[in-house]
Amino acid sequence: MGRPSQHDVDRLLDAAVRLAARSGPGSVTMAAVAREAGAPSGSVYHRFPSRAALLAALWLRTVDRFQEGFLAATHEEPPERAVMAAAGHVVAWSRANPLQARVLLYGPADFGESDWPRDARERLRTGNRRIEEALVALARRLGPGTPPEVERLVLATVDLPYATVRRHHQAGGAIPAHAEDLVARCAGLLLAQPVTGG
Repeated sequence: MGRPSQHDVDRLLDAAVRLAARSGPGSVTMAAVAREAGAPSGSVYHRFPSRAALLAALWLRTVDRFQEGFLAATHEEPPERAVMAAAGHVVAWSRANPLQARVLLYGPADFGESDWPRDARERLRTGNRRIEEALVALARRLGPGTPPEVERLVLATVDLPYATVRRHHQAGGAIPAHAEDLVARCAGLLLAQPVTGG
C-alpha cells in the first residue's frame, strides 16, 4: 500500500485559506500556496492544474462547509426557530472558523469565478440553488411564500448576521460569544414585524 501523500488537497487548501484570510484572494498563487504549505510547487500543480482550479476548490470547500450547517438550521421546527437558528449559525460558524469566515466575506467573483472550470461553476450554482430553495421552503412554512417574505428571510438569516461578522472582522477582534444570541433574537424580532407597502 502506498504511503499517504504528505501534501494532500486539504493541507494545500488550508494554506490557501490562510493566505486569503491574511492578504486577500490576490495573494493565493500556486507558488505562494506551496511556500505556505511547505510543499514543492509540483505538489500543488499535481492536484490543481491551474490557479483558477485552485481558487475554485478553495471557495467551494469553504462554502460547502458553511452551507451544511446553515441548511440544517433551516429545517428546524418550528419554522420561527429555524430562522433564529440559521441567523445564529452564521455567527457561530464564523466565530469557530475565523479564517474561513474571512474568505466568505469576499465573493466568488473575487476568487476569479468567471475563469473556473465548468464543473466548479456548476457546483457553485447548485449550492446557491440549495440555499435559495431552503429559504423559499422556510418562507412557505412561515406563511405565504411571497417575494417580500423571502427577502425578509434573506435579511434576517444572511445580511444581518454577515454585517455583524464583517464589523468584528474589520475591527480586528474576535466575535464575542453574545453575538450569536443577539443576531438570533434580532432575526426573530424582524420576522415578527408585518411587511407593509408594495
